[in-house]
Amino acid sequence: MSQASLPLPVPPRAVEVARLLEDVLESGARPSARELLAKVEAKHGPLARWDLLDAIRTASALGALTGADREYLRVMQNDGSLAAVLRGEGAKENEVASTVDTLLRQSAVYRSSAEFREMVAFMGKFRRYSAYNNMLVRVQNPRCGFYATEKTWDERFKRGVKEDARPMLILAPMHPVMLVYALDDTDGPPLPAKLGDFAQFQGDFDSDWLRQLVTNAAGHRIRIAFQPLSSTYAGFATRHLTSGDWKMRIAVHDGLDAPSRFGILCHELAHVLLGHLGSDYDGWWPARSNLSHQTVEIEAEAVAHIVTTRFGLAGHSAGYLSSYTKANSSDESAVPETVSLDFIAKVAGHIEKMATEPMTARKPRKPPASRSKAQTSA
Repeated sequence: MSQASLPLPVPPRAVEVARLLEDVLESGARPSARELLAKVEAKHGPLARWDLLDAIRTASALGALTGADREYLRVMQNDGSLAAVLRGEGAKENEVASTVDTLLRQSAVYRSSAEFREMVAFMGKFRRYSAYNNMLVRVQNPRCGFYATEKTWDERFKRGVKEDARPMLILAPMHPVMLVYALDDTDGPPLPAKLGDFAQFQGDFDSDWLRQLVTNAAGHRIRIAFQPLSSTYAGFATRHLTSGDWKMRIAVHDGLDAPSRFGILCHELAHVLLGHLGSDYDGWWPARSNLSHQTVEIEAEAVAHIVTTRFGLAGHSAGYLSSYTKANSSDESAVPETVSLDFIAKVAGHIEKMATEPMTARKPRKPPASRSKAQTSA
């Protein structure tokens, strides 16, 4: 990067900050405005904060950023969060770092448990199908968590296909098609406990929390539906692709009890409000759609864990995250650098507020633009 290629002269320090900005984005991180500013000041000193806006314009002008990078920075500037931290407003909640650290430490311990080994052995018996075949199954049965042929269910899992089971078609080598069946269409030995337990939350529960959360989600133009899903598929969040005023759509398994519905809804709402599906057309949440799967699941489950714990509910967050944290690292409890503790704190606080008090419905400032297909599931 050289100043000679810039349309207008910029301070030399702004060029250095722009280089740092590019490095942060290339690392796969999408920090909050406060975390981004902290990185800049740690590298270039406290006065470098005043070069951050010039650095963003510099990086954008040189075409060094991807479209997703530009959207992330655009929303950060337009939603006022960057201006607020430059003015020194707000402070990060101190409890979040220790909470997430403890959660990851517990997930590392869980990986050595018999329950975890049983779950890994169960999943290891499934054949690896192509992405296209996985897509075909999802089109035929969006609620399907696991699937296999009748022969595989019998030989590897000792499970039989139910009499009224509905087969799904996939492509197969040397054959035009192959019939497969969802886990819920089979009977047999008990499943590993973890496959069902991760969605369970227990404790004294006030039904008004769930009602208020659904109501306020509608005020954010997020449509919540409770519907039948697979026994191993507790919920999902996706962009709302049909006509109407909705921005996002969340489905939660209606076979869960009320505390568990609440916990899963907190997880799926977190995916939306953390920007994992991208920003909406009004910039109501950040644009962070290109984070790793590990990062988005740690962030969303950390939010759900914080909120449900504050409401006195106990879940299985450590067990859930055991599948997404890295084993055999030097410090298995270390929070990955791509995880934003600041965003976790803010979203947890916002969801807690959504569940406890009425909120004024937000009004879009402009009509919807084209929506991309993005989906994140629990």
